[in-house]
Amino acid sequence: MQGSKRGSVTAALLAGVVIFLHTDPAFAANRWGADYFPNVPLTTQDGSTVHLYDDLLRGKSVAINVIYTSCKDECPLETARLVQLQRLLGERMGKDIFFYSITIDPKRDTPEVLKAYAEKYGVGPGWLFLTGKEDDIKLVTKKLGLSRRRDAASKDGHSASLMVGNEPSGQWMRNSAVDNPQFLATTIGNFLGWKNTAPGKSYAEARPLVLDKGEYFFQSQCSVCHTIGQGDKMGPDLLGASARRGRAWLTRYIMAPDRMLAEGDPIATALFEKYQYARMPNLRLGSEEAAAVLSYIDAQSGVARQQARKDSAPER
Repeated sequence: MQGSKRGSVTAALLAGVVIFLHTDPAFAANRWGADYFPNVPLTTQDGSTVHLYDDLLRGKSVAINVIYTSCKDECPLETARLVQLQRLLGERMGKDIFFYSITIDPKRDTPEVLKAYAEKYGVGPGWLFLTGKEDDIKLVTKKLGLSRRRDAASKDGHSASLMVGNEPSGQWMRNSAVDNPQFLATTIGNFLGWKNTAPGKSYAEARPLVLDKGEYFFQSQCSVCHTIGQGDKMGPDLLGASARRGRAWLTRYIMAPDRMLAEGDPIATALFEKYQYARMPNLRLGSEEAAAVLSYIDAQSGVARQQARKDSAPER
């Protein structure tokens, strides 16, 4: 764009994402405001009617993704990761930023279904799950940049995108909804200009980085839904999983849970039925990565059992 009437556009690189910021606030407000976003009605998980622009976007900072509750791929992981992000953002939720998850399967995902889904994941205040008319949702996701032509070729017809925006400034950026929650919290805070006044530790206090492959994969991919010795979370507790299931079965399941479910594996089917809203996604881990995760689970299971014996031993 050229000329003073239209202002100027600058491109900034933030956390690997190119975002385009218009330097003229008046233009930004007009371009990405009421004249751009459709003010269609949507319904929350509590059955309340809200309007996209007037109630959800105007004057707010938001993070928006699309999901559907019967998704067999990344939606469960998306929601679980965003729950972690919500906890990291703490008191800013519902005040400085609002989360919206819009279903792309409105015929199945009624408000009641969305409410059960949100409760299963322990979603807190400041986060709405939204449904509505199919044509309205298609228009909304297109306007928000959450629906692209190439998404139709993906496994479930959508990508795990998280659009973060500040409506008053007209600034928006796309992230991955399955990215590391701490990374997302930092990225969003920087993008929205939040200042962290809490004193931080000096780099001189940093310990040497010791990276165990199994621990890394468990903490980054599995800990969202599983614990080891602390009870069921969104998925089953993995304490002693190798002894209960066998390493061969677990290796196959970690690598291709969707395939095993499609084949009618009885254990995979039982897990699917018990943990419907948190079904195991295909994380695209290879055999070496699966082996590392299992070794870590075995080691931590031993630690947990040893600690349990100590806790139950009578005092002398």
